[in-house]
Amino acid sequence: MTPYGVPRVACSKRVQMAARIILIAALLALASSRALAFDPSPLQDFCVADYDSKVSVNGFACMNAKDVTVDDFYFTGLDKAASTSNELGANITLVNVERLPGLNTLGVAMSRIDYAPFGLNPPHSHPRSSEILHVAEGTLYAGFVTSNTAQGNLLFAKKLNKGDAFVFPRGLVHFQFNNGDIPAVAFATFGSQSPGLVTAANALFGSKPPIPDYILARPAQLSKTTVDWLQEQQWLDIAQENGPPSVQAN
Repeated sequence: MTPYGVPRVACSKRVQMAARIILIAALLALASSRALAFDPSPLQDFCVADYDSKVSVNGFACMNAKDVTVDDFYFTGLDKAASTSNELGANITLVNVERLPGLNTLGVAMSRIDYAPFGLNPPHSHPRSSEILHVAEGTLYAGFVTSNTAQGNLLFAKKLNKGDAFVFPRGLVHFQFNNGDIPAVAFATFGSQSPGLVTAANALFGSKPPIPDYILARPAQLSKTTVDWLQEQQWLDIAQENGPPSVQAN
């Protein structure tokens, strides 16, 4: 008997039952965290992307390890400023799995963003990744907008100086604007090998084929004539200014 009058056998069974419940809960937590991981976790040291494979998978098939070289893990050019002589005054040098095959299955990517004075990286989102932005030169006004809430779509924005960092949660619309009269440079890191990009204006007014004007006119509170005019414009994708990827991810 225990000091509290409970048979030791019954007490032992309860302890065992509690231990089983804790173990099951721990296993479920591990399983759910694995399921919530966005990019597939690697099951080997590396899985260098095989751009020529005909196998359709979530990402890229692995190159034969015997054919892998050190250059599959190497990218050069982030020290060079991209041209900002476009309508937005900004440009992106993207380093993702389409440009660096060694990133396949590793769940990370990065980019360099160059801004002319008063240059703009327009409102956009990354459907597969959060982002952390580090300002290397100049000043930026950067922020993101929350999803629909009872208080509306809330803006979180701040002036960033050299050495500052700012986080953009996954999937939320965000932007950066160079509010100085000198060029600015920032580096972004992503939690996905292929974060994806949805530029708000391009998606709404530059889709192919176009979204019918009567669908856009009412929610945007614009006339169909204005919508038609917007859809006739050339919508710039600054992430492609340095040349499109050699391949497209699945």
